[in-house]
Amino acid sequence: MNYWLVIGVSFLYLALLFGLAYWAERRSVAGKSFVSNPYVYALSMAVYCTAWTYYGSVGRAATTGLQYLAIYVGPTLMAPLWWVVLRKIIRICKVQRITTLADFISSRYGKSITLGSIVTIICVLGVIPYISIQLKAITSSLSMLTNRAGEVEAFPDTSFFIAIGLALFTIVYGTRHIEATERHEGMVTAIAFESVLKLVVFIVAGVFVTYVVFNGFDDVMAQAQQLPNFQQLMTFSNESGFAEWFWIVFLSMLAILFLPRQFQVAVVENVDEQHLNKAMWLFPLYLFAINIFVLPIALGGNILFAPGTYDADMFVLAIPLSQGQSLLALLVYLGGYSAATSMVIVATIALSVMMSNNLVMPLMINTPYFKTSNQDRLTRILLYSRRLCILVVLLLAYLYYKGVAEYYSLVEVGLVSFAAVAQFAPAVIGGIFWKEGTKGGALAGIVVGAILWFYTLVIPSIVGVGMLPPSVMTQGPFGIELLKPFALFGLQGMDYISHAMFWTMFLNAGFYVGVSLLSRQTSQERNQAEVFMDIFRYSTVYESSIVWKGTAYIPDIKSLLVNFLGEKRTETALKTYQRKYPAPEDESGKADPKLVTYAEKLLSGVIGTSSARIMVASVVKEEEISIDEVLNILRESQQLISINNELRRKSLELRRATEQLRSANERLKQLDELKDEFLSTVTHELRTPLTSIRALSEILYDNSDMDREDQEHFLHTIVKESERLTRLITQVLDLERFESGRQKLNMEPVQLKELVQESVEALEQLIQEKGIELIVDVQHSLPGINADRDRLIQVLVNLISNAIKFCNPEQGKIIVSCYFIDGDVKVNVVDNGKGIDPESQQQIFDKFYQAKHQNIRKPEGSGLGLAISKKIIESHQGRLWLESKPGKGAKFSFTLPVKVTAAAAKV
Repeated sequence: MNYWLVIGVSFLYLALLFGLAYWAERRSVAGKSFVSNPYVYALSMAVYCTAWTYYGSVGRAATTGLQYLAIYVGPTLMAPLWWVVLRKIIRICKVQRITTLADFISSRYGKSITLGSIVTIICVLGVIPYISIQLKAITSSLSMLTNRAGEVEAFPDTSFFIAIGLALFTIVYGTRHIEATERHEGMVTAIAFESVLKLVVFIVAGVFVTYVVFNGFDDVMAQAQQLPNFQQLMTFSNESGFAEWFWIVFLSMLAILFLPRQFQVAVVENVDEQHLNKAMWLFPLYLFAINIFVLPIALGGNILFAPGTYDADMFVLAIPLSQGQSLLALLVYLGGYSAATSMVIVATIALSVMMSNNLVMPLMINTPYFKTSNQDRLTRILLYSRRLCILVVLLLAYLYYKGVAEYYSLVEVGLVSFAAVAQFAPAVIGGIFWKEGTKGGALAGIVVGAILWFYTLVIPSIVGVGMLPPSVMTQGPFGIELLKPFALFGLQGMDYISHAMFWTMFLNAGFYVGVSLLSRQTSQERNQAEVFMDIFRYSTVYESSIVWKGTAYIPDIKSLLVNFLGEKRTETALKTYQRKYPAPEDESGKADPKLVTYAEKLLSGVIGTSSARIMVASVVKEEEISIDEVLNILRESQQLISINNELRRKSLELRRATEQLRSANERLKQLDELKDEFLSTVTHELRTPLTSIRALSEILYDNSDMDREDQEHFLHTIVKESERLTRLITQVLDLERFESGRQKLNMEPVQLKELVQESVEALEQLIQEKGIELIVDVQHSLPGINADRDRLIQVLVNLISNAIKFCNPEQGKIIVSCYFIDGDVKVNVVDNGKGIDPESQQQIFDKFYQAKHQNIRKPEGSGLGLAISKKIIESHQGRLWLESKPGKGAKFSFTLPVKVTAAAAKV
């Protein structure tokens, strides 16, 4: 393929990224952020899959088989732990405005400039090899695509121009703003797009190889079995294979947290902690998807090409080219190009901020030229220093590629970078879960680990390219065999990665814990340890836990902020502080400790925590504070938090109690109204028969010569009304006795079949008069029960009477059934009336219900029947309830426990 055509496509692709990033930032300004989306966040984390994944995984699978999976198993195992570890790191960084991994470690251990500088140097040294293999991947794929593989290019060569081009793009969209905490919406959008592109293209290439070049997975595996090293590729050959698998899994678990590019996208660019919920399953799914076709492509390359024909890393590109698929090969090239560029862009931005905050800035602010004057130029110088750092990092990566990485596989160089950032694990993990970790412990562990990393991994690669004599590897430096890089202190039988990881992790963690236990924390360290470990308690009241005392003046603080934030942003920030902490202005112009801490946090987002500490110290007079004072402040802060929580809890309880009292008061009002209505109804019921009895008695008294037939009629009515009056009084007294617990039941063995029959017979005349169809269905072998015979008849008569009263007036139908089920006797009384609406079904058993809901001139009853029936059933340890739907009748049911006795069984 034409060289300049591919170069043109490459630059068009960068222009596309440029336009996409510009569009995303314009949307963000308009209030339509594209990155405030969990899917975009998860896709940006796929920057983990670089050219190493795109090309290197195929190369590793082709040479070592299944070992390549370990690099992806580690992040998959780590993903479920993100809610515990990564969420805590995100919260800490947001509260303390931390922008880089170096700032994080520096801030945790007393905002130490020394520690931040050392972490930065290690990061740069560790990541430059990784960036170099991205340049190698782009250059190698370009050479293969344009048939220039093997040609020697003079300086400046293609890889040099690629490095410069990537540097310019990164500068444009990575360093336009001085504040590093400001999110790079354009960059994140571009990274998410590249994640989609490289996944789709790699899958398309995999499908082509598997189903076009070969006839599916089975065909690939069948032909691969003829390869001489097939069994070796598909199995772990020995114990060292398992050890290598374990250490690479462990290494990749740490890398997904501590690689600068991962820290940038996962922590600094995080918009919402809840996005982790989506990323925890979507990111492992992405890793699974991009690895589906790695093994078929690797085996396919081994089948199609003789050993040594092509670099195994380039199989994914070589196979389409060998099949004459130039367009597909160009797409594959773009996929690899996107995988490499995304890593380079994010990594160089992270390293540039790290270098400017922890290397450049401390040097400048300690220079007399800037200490006494020209502080207003610091912002511009800082911005240009970051751009220069990007250029320097990429030029160093280019030099490392030309000097070292060109002679090794992508994966071999990548693992060296993984091992470098793994040296931060003890200090970071210990720092957020162990309060006793000290700056001395972190410094000792990181330095020892980094030295061992350089000695066991970097020195051998330098020896391999001839920059150091081979005797260093075979005999050890100065002939000391115990110092051989691959057999340090006599430890043999391990692969180089396992060997290096064992010694670096063992001694790194050991020095961190040991020195921390033997050293003493400063007040600043103690405060930071407290805040870091308990960040979810301190994140809302962080300023209340400040550990600072001394003298500071508001004009000095404001001037300092203006130098880095500008006049407008400083005014906005100070107004925000005043709204949050309103207080009368001190006539002397002194700033309170909270304002000093607030200003330092603002500066931390621009120049890093350690440099911000120095800048604030340059305009304030700080006094030494003792450990005891620190502990007292922290104790008071914790007490404040506890008091706030207690007040919040009591306030909630008070609100609940108030709601309960209000509800109870409303209920009492309702009951009072119901009582009045009930008494009115009962009084009416009593007055009606009394009035009738009095009137008829007066007629009989005044008319002694009345006919005998009329006298008997009047006397019959008087007796009937007297009985009605007696029933009402009896019901009221019964209900009162049941509610007070004074009602005694006359328990005896009975048969419900007889009680049902007796109740029906008592109402038979009324049923016939209304033309109601009555169906009685009683189980033949119904067991006997112990009950009060008269009371149960009272319940049955009440329920059947209600059914007669409310069933369909034209074609009335009532079903009375009784049967034994689940240890109880159950009785149902069903009518085909208009039914009862759901809202009334619970209240219908209320003794006041009918009195309240009468809508006719004269009540059809006192409203006590169902209330008394429910009490009777419950006193028999049973249950009475209603089932009904409007328009479909009502079904009253009750159950009674069966207690079979000899006497009842004979009935």
